[in-house]
Amino acid sequence: MKEQELLKEIQDLEDSIHPNELVCRNLRENDWDTLCEWWSAWPEWNAPGKDFLPDNGTGGLMIHKNGAPIVAGFIYETNSASVLLEWIVSNPKYRQDDRNTAVEMLITEAERITKEMGYKYMFTIGRNQNLIKKHKKLGWFVDSKPSYEITKKLKQ
Repeated sequence: MKEQELLKEIQDLEDSIHPNELVCRNLRENDWDTLCEWWSAWPEWNAPGKDFLPDNGTGGLMIHKNGAPIVAGFIYETNSASVLLEWIVSNPKYRQDDRNTAVEMLITEAERITKEMGYKYMFTIGRNQNLIKKHKKLGWFVDSKPSYEITKKLKQ
C-alpha cells in the first residue's frame, strides 16, 4: 500500500471513530496543496515557502471534522522557553456553526501540546480582527499598538 493510500485509510478510520466531532491532528505532507489554496483564497495573503515553515510545512496542527479540514496553524519551536504560533489559516468554504470553535480549538490545542513539551510562553503576530478577538477570549495579551512583520530572504 502506498503512503498516500495508507494516510487516507488512517484519516477515514479517525473520522469513523469521531463522527461529527472536531478533531485535532498533526499536519501532513499531503495537506500542503489545501493550505496553499486557502492562503490564495484570502485577500492580501500569500502562501509562505514550505522551507519558511517548521518541518518544511508539516510542523503544525490541523482541525478537521468528518475529514473536512477547517483550520491549521504552525508551531515554531525555539531555543528559549517560548514557541510561536503562526500562519493560522482557515478553509474559506467551511461555514458551519462550529467554525469559530474550530479556530479556538486550534489555539488551545497548540497551547496544550507546547505546554506539555515544556514551553512556558506562546507568541503570535496577527492583524485579523476575528483572530485577535479569539486570542483575547482565550486569555492572550494583545498589544494595542500595531506592529509589522519584517522579513528578509537571505539566500536564493
